[in-house]
Amino acid sequence: MLHGRGASAQSMLRVSLKLPDAAYLAPQAAERTWYPESFTAPRNENQPYLDSALKKVERTVEYIEKFVDRDRILIMGFSQGACLASEYLASKPRKYGGAAILSGGLIGSETEDFEGDMKSTPVYIGCSDSDPHIPLERVKDTASVFDSLNADIETYIFEGSHHGITSQEKETLSRMISDL
Repeated sequence: MLHGRGASAQSMLRVSLKLPDAAYLAPQAAERTWYPESFTAPRNENQPYLDSALKKVERTVEYIEKFVDRDRILIMGFSQGACLASEYLASKPRKYGGAAILSGGLIGSETEDFEGDMKSTPVYIGCSDSDPHIPLERVKDTASVFDSLNADIETYIFEGSHHGITSQEKETLSRMISDL
């Protein structure tokens, strides 16, 4: 569970209280931010922080894999954490139990080309049509990239919603976790 800018690992773990029983891990970003600039800024403007954050996600996944098979791991992020999760999954496309990208998208001024096979990993991408932080076009581009990586995509655009995790998304997360 990857938190958004200004939030904390603890805030993500509070979300888990409304989800099915499972083991939840939420790494903490230094000073509550994974990288300093907007996720739509050129990638080099978020370095070396972005690479450091991606390594933290990788180390967390490697730790979890000591106890659980990768096909039972769901990677989830909200806002800046969703952007980080998107970038991690696209840059290391493999089979996972699932992924949930809540109000986020791939990082960079433009979406890059990624290669690999997610082997039908279920990927949920949800966002408001009027989110002030996440351009709707980037959400669509992110879904397209994951589709090209052979993920099983479910995208939901909430009309007139806000920048937050909706009750419908919590229900979707609950279903995805129960399916693991």
